[in-house]
Amino acid sequence: MYLKLKQKFFVLTLLLFPFLTTAQESEKKDGIKFGGALRYNILSTNYESSTDKSDPQFTWDTWRLNMNGSISGIDLSFEYRFYPSSKNHFLHHGYFGYKFSDVVYTKLGVSQVPFGILSFASHNYFFQAPYYVGLEDDYDMGIKFDITPTDDIDISLAYYRQAEPNGSGPANTARYSYDIVPGGAIVDADGNFEQREAALSELDQFNARVAWRVVPNWEVGLSGQIGGIYNKTLDKSETSNAFAAHVVGDFAGFNLKTEFVHYNYKAKDDAGNKLDVLQMGAYGANYPGGDTYTGGVAAKANIYVVGLAYNIPVSWGPISSIQPYLDYSLVDKANKEFENTHHLIPGFMVTAGPIYAYFDYAMGKNQPWLTDDFGKGLGSGIKDAPWNGRLNINLGYYF
Repeated sequence: MYLKLKQKFFVLTLLLFPFLTTAQESEKKDGIKFGGALRYNILSTNYESSTDKSDPQFTWDTWRLNMNGSISGIDLSFEYRFYPSSKNHFLHHGYFGYKFSDVVYTKLGVSQVPFGILSFASHNYFFQAPYYVGLEDDYDMGIKFDITPTDDIDISLAYYRQAEPNGSGPANTARYSYDIVPGGAIVDADGNFEQREAALSELDQFNARVAWRVVPNWEVGLSGQIGGIYNKTLDKSETSNAFAAHVVGDFAGFNLKTEFVHYNYKAKDDAGNKLDVLQMGAYGANYPGGDTYTGGVAAKANIYVVGLAYNIPVSWGPISSIQPYLDYSLVDKANKEFENTHHLIPGFMVTAGPIYAYFDYAMGKNQPWLTDDFGKGLGSGIKDAPWNGRLNINLGYYF
């Protein structure tokens, strides 16, 4: 399977050769620009347990360093992030870029995976549900070709050898975007969960995405992903897949984002058994389990995404715009013994020069980040789970 995919990828590269050989003289001036951001959170939770006496909390969310520039026609883009509250730091992205022609631009290194709505399927600070299964704003290590044959069509083709590298923090989980990490579970005939050892990692992933601007300000797109989930103990990969269809548009001051995602993360444990639940990790933590293992991510599911925002231009001192929004996503798991995940975020964003502030009331049902029982929501879920809420204000200064 992978040999054939690699052969097709190299054949496609040869087909692009006429474009690649018409390299354009760079119009950019040589130079490097440095930037970054500093962000804080103010939050108050309303989960299953009684109200936390430490609420409301004021936390240092993140700070980051950016570097972008071009030398001799070769671009460089780099971002490194620090998360003091979770005591880990890691690469967000880092790649070399080169414009081979007016049609083809190539990125080599850690870049955003071309899948679904770009750059985000969300308007809010918490993203949408696909982010938590590695299918929104995901970054991996490999090579990507961005192709624009006309002004109305964007095509991206990519090969990623592996997930982005682990940063400084817990093994396999000090990273920005969610990736598959070692561990998993199976469900027996009686519906019981059994934790399994599984030396898993992502390997040899291929992506293709096509987006059309059918009319001004409206885009429809299709995305496909196929890749290996490699078990080091078995020295064998299982072929996983995902695809997405999306529509994005602006009308009368509104922005609409809709998306359908299907994924099937096929993987086996170290004994060769098919896994019903896989572990994924980011930000220094994975979705954990316990004596009765239910943590992780369901191996197969459909995800439905919709988000609507309205932009209100204002002139209130430094404030230039206010954008109220409502984002919702549903994870419909293929295993009928599992409980679905709901993710609902009403809120608004305020823009004031270099400051962006998100005011969210994040609500979730079997959402792993909005619960006292972290980790179970995207796996088996909990029957009759309550709707939990978190008031969150994120203040960010970008420079």
